[in-house]
Amino acid sequence: MKKTTNLFCLPFAGGNKYSYREFTEKAPSFLNIVTLEYPGRGNRMREPLPSDINELANDLYKQVSALLGEGDYAIYGHSLGGLMAYLLTRKLEENGHKLPLHLFITGTTGPSALSRSEKKRHLLNKADFVAEIKELDGMPDEILNNDELLYYFEPILRSDFKISEEYSYQESPPLDIPVTVITGTEEHMELEDIQLWQKETSRPVDFKKLPGKHFFIFQHSFKIIEIISKKLYFHKTPF
Repeated sequence: MKKTTNLFCLPFAGGNKYSYREFTEKAPSFLNIVTLEYPGRGNRMREPLPSDINELANDLYKQVSALLGEGDYAIYGHSLGGLMAYLLTRKLEENGHKLPLHLFITGTTGPSALSRSEKKRHLLNKADFVAEIKELDGMPDEILNNDELLYYFEPILRSDFKISEEYSYQESPPLDIPVTVITGTEEHMELEDIQLWQKETSRPVDFKKLPGKHFFIFQHSFKIIEIISKKLYFHKTPF
């Protein structure tokens, strides 16, 4: 029987630790889904929102480093979570921890993509900001069309967009771990920006496409968990 592998999941902009419930429901028994919580939302809503991306990366590092034991683990993130998964892995490397078996990224360009900071969506007025989120398929309509829910989520979304849009890429030697990058066929991203993920690992990146817009992950949650599970199950670890 295969040993349990922890999959640390990092939420997208506006998300929280409950964002990947479907993944938990569909994961095989050997895969333990551990969704991390960002400050300022969910069960940490009384804490201030992160002021910059390094603050959030340090917060995630503290969470994960406290949970690392002798077992194997991998890291997954969607959109902002994909960037944070990369930065968390760099932080773990810097501090001498065993690296994840695999880095799984969905719905975002490579960290070095200049397009990441071209728009300053977090500075838009409310009407334009909401219109931009709708265009990006960045939040369910049930939230965007509900004033009470929007009152709660708008500051979180703006904060998440801000730290992503103000992120300054620092070039580092490639990681020596496998990376899988999955994007939606209808996402507003250039192919060359997606392929910039290859800069971040010495191993060939497995680039995949699934039908859909930015939140294709919920249309294809079983398929994504299947991809992750197969790669981790057949990794060369003790059975």
